[in-house]
Amino acid sequence: MSRLSGRTCLITGASSGLGAHFAHLAAREGARLVLGARRVDRLDALVSELTGSGHEALAVEMDVTDEASVIAAYDAAEARFGMVDTIIANAGVSSPGRSTDITADAIRGILETNVLGVLLTAREGARRLMAAGSRETGRGRILLVGSMGAETPVKGETTYCASKAAVASLGRNLALEWVRQGVNVNTIQPGFILTEMAGDWFAGEGGKAQIEGFHRRRLQPIGSLDEPVIFFCSDASAETTGATLTIDDGQSL
Repeated sequence: MSRLSGRTCLITGASSGLGAHFAHLAAREGARLVLGARRVDRLDALVSELTGSGHEALAVEMDVTDEASVIAAYDAAEARFGMVDTIIANAGVSSPGRSTDITADAIRGILETNVLGVLLTAREGARRLMAAGSRETGRGRILLVGSMGAETPVKGETTYCASKAAVASLGRNLALEWVRQGVNVNTIQPGFILTEMAGDWFAGEGGKAQIEGFHRRRLQPIGSLDEPVIFFCSDASAETTGATLTIDDGQSL
């Protein structure tokens, strides 16, 4: 089944990790893809891989903290595929360290990407969906990628966890603002997954000890996010908005 067939899906932070995984997932489900990130060389390689397999994909240079860059990305998407009706706001950064040691610049960088970037990405998509008649079609789907750190403390990640708590709040508030406009906004909160951002840590002794502290003694499989992501991005979630779903393999218990 192609549950995203006929949809145009914009994914931020698509050059690696969860974003790249979601790109492959959405492609398999029939979506046209607009892949945004700052590392354009990686995006180009991913787009070449996807188009070589028969999928439709476009790479756009995108800095989610810069409103002009976000607007330009949507303009490029519409010029190529028409209206973007499905958005996965996935771009995020971390800068681990004790709250007494982390620099103000690092704090600012986390908040600008993880909070401001999510809001700019979501609202630009929603503005265009509403102008195109989403209230009548009900096709608008926006999925925010948060973290189980929004619900439970994580050592050395105070600012990151605070930013992801803000993402959960954004999801609920935007869903309320746009509930009558045919734009659904939902949030997923993954646990620790082996991605490029966390790979070095989990390869070391501290990371291995952390994994041993998880109830299931493992990192969360990345594929565990697939079905929830497809649900929230598809027609199946027509009656679901304002939801926050923690999918973390029990790590936060």
